[in-house]
Amino acid sequence: MDKFTTLTGIAAPLPLINIDTDMIIPKQFLKTIKRSGLGKNLFDEMRFDQSGNELPEFVLNKPAYRDAQILVAGDNFGCGSSREHAPWALLDFGIRCVIAPSFADIFFNNCFKNGILPIPLPQEEVDKLMDDASNGANATLTIDLEAQEITRPDGQKIAFEIDPFRKHCLLNGLDDIGLSLTKVEAIDAFEATVQSARPWV
Repeated sequence: MDKFTTLTGIAAPLPLINIDTDMIIPKQFLKTIKRSGLGKNLFDEMRFDQSGNELPEFVLNKPAYRDAQILVAGDNFGCGSSREHAPWALLDFGIRCVIAPSFADIFFNNCFKNGILPIPLPQEEVDKLMDDASNGANATLTIDLEAQEITRPDGQKIAFEIDPFRKHCLLNGLDDIGLSLTKVEAIDAFEATVQSARPWV
């Protein structure tokens, strides 16, 4: 998993509440178990018509937001099913951070396991960032995970909270497998002890 330290990127405004995981990545794209390749189908039913043509009014199809790395969204982002494909699709598209007033619990947890930083903020702070994100190519935010700060285009900073363990994992690029590998010496020692004490096992 890639480390998340500081991210400076275009923020796209998505002022919708209850964006569920089926909207993020519709069910017909869940056949794969690969984490890559889903970005082209992110928000498929909102991005494309039935013939596969782009809908120009959708934010991520607009020239200013095609390379967005941050989403500023409405309340209860990621609700619905527990599909991990949702953060996979966001990450494959290039989204590394989602800011919203609240998140569905399972989606929130899955983001951290896949190198995406979800930031819950009070509605009034999200409203400010939504206004910033509406400025097109000038909608650049900086997310400093170590300092736990978001820097707006005008230089104003907004602080955010994050669980210390999750912060540690993101800063060091540790998913569940990576965490296990940090304990490899202890695991090897335990296995050697068990093998010595119970060689028949």
